[in-house]
Amino acid sequence: MHSRDLLKAPTVAPHTQSSAMPVFVIAVLFGIAHMLTNGQYGFHRDELQFLSDAQHMDWGFVPYPPLTAALEHLGLKMFGLSLVGLRLFSVLAQVLVILVSGLMVRDLGGGRLAQTFTAIAVALSPAPMFDATEFQYTSFDMLWWVLIAWSAIRLLREDEPRWWMAIGIFAGLGLQTKYSIAFELAGALAGVLLTDARRYVTSGWFWAGGVVALLLFAPNLVWLIRHDFISYHFLQGIHVRDVNEGRADGFLRDQFLVNANLFAAPVWLAGLFGYFGNRRYRMLAWMYVVPLLLFLFARGRFYYVAGTYPMLLAMGSVVGERWLHTMRPAWRVGIATLLFAGVSAIGLYATLCIVPLASSGPLRDFALGKNGDLREEVGWHELVAQVAAIRDALPPEQQANLGIVVGNYGEYGAIALLGQRYNLPAPITAVNSGWLRGYPQTPPSTIIVLGSSRERANELFTDCRLAGHSINAWGVINEESKYHPDIFVCGPTRKPLSELWAHGPEFG
Repeated sequence: MHSRDLLKAPTVAPHTQSSAMPVFVIAVLFGIAHMLTNGQYGFHRDELQFLSDAQHMDWGFVPYPPLTAALEHLGLKMFGLSLVGLRLFSVLAQVLVILVSGLMVRDLGGGRLAQTFTAIAVALSPAPMFDATEFQYTSFDMLWWVLIAWSAIRLLREDEPRWWMAIGIFAGLGLQTKYSIAFELAGALAGVLLTDARRYVTSGWFWAGGVVALLLFAPNLVWLIRHDFISYHFLQGIHVRDVNEGRADGFLRDQFLVNANLFAAPVWLAGLFGYFGNRRYRMLAWMYVVPLLLFLFARGRFYYVAGTYPMLLAMGSVVGERWLHTMRPAWRVGIATLLFAGVSAIGLYATLCIVPLASSGPLRDFALGKNGDLREEVGWHELVAQVAAIRDALPPEQQANLGIVVGNYGEYGAIALLGQRYNLPAPITAVNSGWLRGYPQTPPSTIIVLGSSRERANELFTDCRLAGHSINAWGVINEESKYHPDIFVCGPTRKPLSELWAHGPEFG
């Protein structure tokens, strides 16, 4: 068989009606595994930010659009402060990512072997694995990227322009989740203009899909206009920080190491060439290349394009399955076995690093040593208990007009959510959306200060004294324990809070 024939995906193929049951089973097992392990540690500092924002529902927040916080608000109503319950939405999102990945294989003409390999490769890739362990906006962002890619495959496979409505819906939901999905939409537009898909530009469904996306995004767009595009300024500031701190380094390396299972790299590369080599589906190649290059030149972080790899693995698995069918049975079995074994080995290592399998012993210590995000889940309850103990040791007259000023969004969320158990006052901060919520009209006369150096505390407040430290029972070194472990008790601010707030928000 000629190599070009391997890249052809017919409009209707015998494999398209093969059962998706293996993919369903893999996705369900993936979900169960994460549900069983997601309650081991505590909330991540990012989750605490979503939780605190979920208490102040709006059509936008300084760091992100509103959908993730809205889901967290729903989760709080349903489950309370339950790690497993609140992370259920993230698990379900990644279960759907695996299912849709298998459906993409089937729609491209792949059989059961290709579907099974894609589902396993996606499930055992570090990025979706991580997105199922925590409640992050990337968990849902990846789902919208994958659903847009699947809708594009159905659009091109069936030559049915009504699929532009589905693309519009998922694009609108994506824009309400994370603004970076605009880069996938730029890739989709480039794919339309640079391939035979340009015929859809004259279709009313194409423009209707755009209108639907805009309508879904409109509430957040109005919020952005009313708030002087504060989220844009936030993203600018965070991008500068990421570049200066080296967080944007290793962009291309981590496409292989994190965004997809390393052993599946030949498969997703084959998928990229498969899309380019297939005139019908070439649009999807541009949906990968354009965002990849834009983020590469803009020095974005590697995981911004994680949602493109399921569609590449889907096409690569189809190409690989057809290539295997040209070989002798012994070679076919041997190569397939090697691929499954290699992907499973990489997946096992990723699981040990990413998934909170144990709350004690060598498995916990190995994960904490490898995974900085897991370390950020440790110590919040101890921090809040320490603040409550400091409050309780104060004289009654100081407790009567007490404020708690925090220096980052993790501390804000911890005091706002976990502090309810101790009847702590609402935290005060100018960081991110806390700035929008303002400051007490009656300034507190005694202030417990978190997340600040002694120099900074003395600059902002009067009569500061060291009152305690941020500690955790496991002795884990994380952002709290390393960079700002001291807790101070201070008098009033040196300047009126209104003057401090006039400087604008701090981004973090």
